[in-house]
Amino acid sequence: MGKTGFYNSKFNQRSFPIMVITDHVTSDRNIGSLFRICDAFGVKELIICGLSEGLGRKGRQTSRSTENYVSHEYHDDTLTKIKELQTAGYKIISLEITEESIPLHMYKVPLNKPLALVIGDERFGVSDAVLSISDDVVHVEMYGQNSSMNVVQATNAALYELTRQLH
Repeated sequence: MGKTGFYNSKFNQRSFPIMVITDHVTSDRNIGSLFRICDAFGVKELIICGLSEGLGRKGRQTSRSTENYVSHEYHDDTLTKIKELQTAGYKIISLEITEESIPLHMYKVPLNKPLALVIGDERFGVSDAVLSISDDVVHVEMYGQNSSMNVVQATNAALYELTRQLH
């Protein structure tokens, strides 16, 4: 069996009722990678909070032009945007390791509500203020010695599990 190559592979296009919200993710390359991940998993929209500038050269390079067709918007305040989404009926799920967080593989995705997955900044994670108003907090279980995972890698794992359950 031969490889088809990623340039000519055809996938079933699908969109899921999921928004990804960044809580002060600032790395241009990480933002670019998030555009790519959101496209790959059929995310409805990427909401970038706490980053006043648009995507820079390195981010555009990393995104491979997905910023041109992934719906996205920029907001100054994460809390305000999350409260808007809660009012609109979204289930707010923060991706963070806490004492009460649920391992992602044990989390049951609600099938009757749109989802907003909140991911935190590279150094400090999701803010305490955002965690306090989140409906649920989940984490990716890790088995090595390192206590953290890159925000894009964690988002990738989370979106895989969320879309798998919604599929």
